[in-house]
Amino acid sequence: MGKTINIQPLSRIEGHASIEIKLDDQGNVADAITHFNSIRGFEKFVEGKPAEEVTRIVTRICGICPWHHHMSSVKAVDACFDAEVAPAGHLLRECMQNMAHINDKILHFYFLAAPDFVMGPDADYSVRNVMGIANAAPDLARQVIRMRQKSQMMMEKFAGKVIHPIAGVPGGFSKPMNESQRQEMVEDSKELLEFAKFSIKHAKEEIFPKYLDLVTTLGTITTGFIGTVDKDGSLNFYDGKIRLMRPDGSFDDFEDTDYLDYISERTLDVSYGKYPYAKSWNEGFSMDLDAPKGIYRSNCLARINCCDQIPTPLAQKELEEFRKSFGKPAQHTLLYHWARLIELVYSCEKTLELLNNPAITGKETRCTVTPKAGRGVGHVEAPRGTLIHDYTTDENGCIKTANLIVGTTHNLAPISMSVKQAANMLIKNGQVDETILNKVEMAVRAYDP
Repeated sequence: MGKTINIQPLSRIEGHASIEIKLDDQGNVADAITHFNSIRGFEKFVEGKPAEEVTRIVTRICGICPWHHHMSSVKAVDACFDAEVAPAGHLLRECMQNMAHINDKILHFYFLAAPDFVMGPDADYSVRNVMGIANAAPDLARQVIRMRQKSQMMMEKFAGKVIHPIAGVPGGFSKPMNESQRQEMVEDSKELLEFAKFSIKHAKEEIFPKYLDLVTTLGTITTGFIGTVDKDGSLNFYDGKIRLMRPDGSFDDFEDTDYLDYISERTLDVSYGKYPYAKSWNEGFSMDLDAPKGIYRSNCLARINCCDQIPTPLAQKELEEFRKSFGKPAQHTLLYHWARLIELVYSCEKTLELLNNPAITGKETRCTVTPKAGRGVGHVEAPRGTLIHDYTTDENGCIKTANLIVGTTHNLAPISMSVKQAANMLIKNGQVDETILNKVEMAVRAYDP
């Protein structure tokens, strides 16, 4: 066996991981292993805790997408207690859920992914970062920072904590929205929508065309997909059925309470994370590049593959253009970046739609809830994929057992496969340099793990 190349830590991702590439005696890739280093343990931390307290604890799972854990957890507790949700509370939850997608997508595209495309994958790592973008395009950098701040602060000014939220409660939302708050958020959301429109136009004209060969080759694998759709098959971040799509585009829709009939999880020695796979396909689990079994992907590319349409006009127009170019389902891994910008447009449009619903300023935002024994499953679409919280409570309303499938977890196997594909494609006869290794990292960054 030849030498081993370690990429540790992976840069510009929101979590922690490393790559181990093993070369044979000829200098070609014998194996490429992606190690996921984070151990969370929240499924055990929450045992014995009052369920309403857990909705605040799980926001610590991820400092980037705490609202999505908060919303998924609150929905699970609703189900445990058979709680009704006040209509205004439902609208406020969904509005915050979509707002949280806006700032997350700005963060990933501009701060984490863009340096590879603006500076180029062959640029020195000392300038291939957000500071390099600031030096190369200072006006754009200032606008990006202002837009991300705006998207965060409009949530904080209304709902309180934006990093570790507490506003969602069993039965609804902790406070109503007044008219002046609504009007201020409408104006902020309009500005963010204009920025989203600029972002996707700029990327389609100035960025993606330069790297189309890389986009359609690097890290590309063939898998199924998972996402949430409403009763019409439209994209939805907050409510709906889970759609599990096979690589050929056929699919099954199911309620989140039935997820264990469709998805199973396994562990591997190389990672602390669990590896979900499609149990319902009855083919087992394999990350073999030529014949994968049970492998599906989550996150933005998965969602726009799974949905029949997007229920907002500008994002739907972008989806139609995307599908005309890349088909359905699109498999190229770097298309996650394009899909992320389509979803940025959608989340801005959807936020405005919700804010313009007169019912959102209703005064009754929560229903009375009685803790009890039960089982509840709540799910939402987090930026990194379908997020599932599954709780069982005792007669006092305390958590007996919990199971979580986090958005990134769905992608652990696909990330490993994309890394191996990229390494096989790029490393030949022992010829390795910083550009090649950064391109291998790009296969990971597309998934925004």
